[in-house]
Amino acid sequence: MKECEIYSDLKIPCSSKIVVRADGRNFHRLARELALEKPYDKNFASIMTMVGIDIFQEFSPILVYIFSDEINILLGEIPFAGRVEKIDSVFSGFISSSFTHNLLMNNQDHEQLSGPISFDSRIVPLSTEMVVRYFQKRQSAAWRNCLNGYAYWTLRDEHSSQKAVQILRKLKIKDLNDLLFNKGIKISELPSWQRRGMGIYRRDVEVAGFNPVEQKNVISIRKKAFIDWKLPRFGSDFFEGLEKF
Repeated sequence: MKECEIYSDLKIPCSSKIVVRADGRNFHRLARELALEKPYDKNFASIMTMVGIDIFQEFSPILVYIFSDEINILLGEIPFAGRVEKIDSVFSGFISSSFTHNLLMNNQDHEQLSGPISFDSRIVPLSTEMVVRYFQKRQSAAWRNCLNGYAYWTLRDEHSSQKAVQILRKLKIKDLNDLLFNKGIKISELPSWQRRGMGIYRRDVEVAGFNPVEQKNVISIRKKAFIDWKLPRFGSDFFEGLEKF
């Protein structure tokens, strides 16, 4: 009955790069149940980077970019013959499973969770020129997310949740910066991973070894997945330096 399957023959456009973007489903509930620190929880961020490492080991992407509960995966080689249905389903299932596994491995109290954890995923086909612009936009979203997060929890000191949201809707970026500055929070001095997100990509690392022929210790260079907690602002130079880009 394969002829009855919907979208089974839909494939990625030829000669395009793709980003698989995954988002946590109903993670506001999850944050409450795990009692995550607000507005950012370092342990949660670490779990997300562990998911990124699992993605690297399984699918060998060019870049994994993470902020909040969003994961952007820039693929070099397109898996599953480019079948959209297959890529979407496998990545969402893999990421959901990886997050749950890493959550348990890091001793979070899983008994208080009210249900399974899941991520959705979508495919974004891009030309090479559009890749930089896409990630710049996602990094801008991370920056806005940081501003809103700190502003919301600052307002919650004096207002209800509903009132804080109402106030936020009326504020522009300059207003948010002024609000935080007046409360002693300098947004530019917050940790880089909160402002710009985290990146996982390959870079050269030194590996110690032993040369049995020359009977001496040697240092060799290997490409290894690296978690960058201090990402720069995305630009062409950053992407041109990535392996396989």
